[in-house]
Amino acid sequence: MRIVITDTGCANIASVRYAVERLGYQPLVTADPDLIRQADKVFLPGVGTAGAAMENLTARGLVSTISSLTQPVLGICLGMQLLGTTSEEGNIDLLGLIDTPVQKMTPDGLPVPHMGWNTVEFTADLPLFRDIAPQSYFYFVHSYACPVSDATAATTTYGEAFSSVLCRDNFYGVQFHPERSGITGITLIKNFLEMKAS
Repeated sequence: MRIVITDTGCANIASVRYAVERLGYQPLVTADPDLIRQADKVFLPGVGTAGAAMENLTARGLVSTISSLTQPVLGICLGMQLLGTTSEEGNIDLLGLIDTPVQKMTPDGLPVPHMGWNTVEFTADLPLFRDIAPQSYFYFVHSYACPVSDATAATTTYGEAFSSVLCRDNFYGVQFHPERSGITGITLIKNFLEMKAS
């Protein structure tokens, strides 16, 4: 199976690659549009600011490439947010693949960024969640979030509920870091890699 981790120029690529390698796969880290299109599964990792990430994708000619993919794609953390429409972080346009804005978190009296372990409540039945118990803990680090919408597949509450998993067609996104979430996170990555292409 051809697995590509999209080289978005961000810092968590190595940890995502290591998590995939632990499952016995050999992922390719690349920004080559042809290699990304040829992959069976595509990861879109991201940390940092939405503006810098979109600039990187644009400079590498990857905006149209990602938008045209028909195989399963998993956006992680900022990578999930990039799948949305617009971000309040710099008021920029995103990839527009999932109809959701990205908004600054304003949890009443709680510190931002939202950092640490929190539970995830599944609101849809996805292959991504196979063998993962309801209300499992995952590791989060983020200051912006997607509100609950029709594309929400799981929610997390930090002051208020937000989308911790999004799904639209072949595009999936997780706000947490599965590669930093122990065996539960590894199980989610395994489920993504074993997912049948629709």
